[in-house]
Amino acid sequence: MMKLKLVIGLLAVASLAQAQDAKKKPHYYNDPFTQPAPLDFNDHEGYVSLFDGKTLDGWDGNPKFWRVEDGAIVGESTPANPSGNSYIVYRGMKAKNFTLKFEIKVDGEGGSGIQYRSLTGIPWRLPIDEKLQPVKLNWMMTGPQADFWPSAKFWTGQFYSENTPLRIVAWRGQVVESFGTKSKRLMGNIGDIMDLSKIVKKDDWNQYTVIARDGVCIHIINGQVMAVMIDDDPHSSNNMAGYIGIEIESITKVRVRNMWIKKLK
Repeated sequence: MMKLKLVIGLLAVASLAQAQDAKKKPHYYNDPFTQPAPLDFNDHEGYVSLFDGKTLDGWDGNPKFWRVEDGAIVGESTPANPSGNSYIVYRGMKAKNFTLKFEIKVDGEGGSGIQYRSLTGIPWRLPIDEKLQPVKLNWMMTGPQADFWPSAKFWTGQFYSENTPLRIVAWRGQVVESFGTKSKRLMGNIGDIMDLSKIVKKDDWNQYTVIARDGVCIHIINGQVMAVMIDDDPHSSNNMAGYIGIEIESITKVRVRNMWIKKLK
């Protein structure tokens, strides 16, 4: 009888230990044939914050257009104070391989975008009203951009190469394989460009994720993959480590908050 009680006790302890272990380690990590962990935009394990929600510490941009307001980085361009293409740069790190998460909102009809793997100090290569140029060339950003222009039909979510000859590499809804400026080819479709626009919230907050791994860049908005760019040219401007920044275009107001990055290289 004592042996039976001992066995039952040991089984109970083992069962409790397994239950506690299961809580620590969700079942989808134990079984390779189950689905991955569900999407959690607020999971910041392994990430560092790029914005403290209160100040522009680490950020570098024209104070005529950029400020902090209600826990967000705000860029504002008005008819009385037009910015043209204006940028604010995070100087705290350069990154090539990373996952970047942030929330973004644009008021009205104007546009924005998040620069990544980008450089500063390169002269603007397109015709533009000189009065709208940034005061300092170091505020001019060149490189990949995760586009965000909710009022425009086609652009939000696309892969755009700012201030380079590449321009639009992958439109929203496309998987594109390229080799720098030499070639680009549509390899597949994610979805219809207009159907995917319904995922984007106009005049509201959107969750944006950028995944960059060597020659592959993926743009995701509100949990939906929007564009995939694959650049096989190791010397392409798409494949360089660089800064992260925010752009403002046209007459509008852009807000960005909750910026987190998991840097791999």
